[in-house]
Amino acid sequence: MTDQTKAPIDGIRTVGIPVSDQDRALEFYAKTLGFEKLVDAPVEQLGGRWIELRPPRSTVTIALTPAAEKVPAGVDTGIRFTTEDAVALHAELSDRGVDVDELLHWEGVPPMFDFRDPDGNVLYVSESPPQN
Repeated sequence: MTDQTKAPIDGIRTVGIPVSDQDRALEFYAKTLGFEKLVDAPVEQLGGRWIELRPPRSTVTIALTPAAEKVPAGVDTGIRFTTEDAVALHAELSDRGVDVDELLHWEGVPPMFDFRDPDGNVLYVSESPPQN
C-alpha cells in the first residue's frame, strides 16, 4: 500500500446546511444574503429538495438540506464566508434584521463576525486580506 490514493480528494464543492423550512431558507440566502440559486430540485430520498446556492464569484456552494433527527437545524456550521468589507456587511445585515453578533477587531487578524440564519444556524464572515 502507498501513501497516495489513486483518486485523491482534490477540492470542496458543496457544504450542507440543515434547515427546517427550505422555502424560508432559500428566501434568506438568496434575497437577504444575495446568493445565486443554482439548483432547486425535488429529491424524495431527502424528504424535500436539493437546493444549491453560491455567493457571487465563489466556486464552493452551499446546499440547503432538510433537517432530520440525526442532522438537526440550529447548529454551528463552522462555515466561514469572506467579504471585502466586514464593517459594511455587518452594518448592512444588521439593518436587514439579521441576527448578527459584535464585529470583532483583533490586532493582526482581519475583522470578523458571526450571524445566524432563520433556523439559528451559526455562520461566520471574515474580511478577505488585501490582494497585493
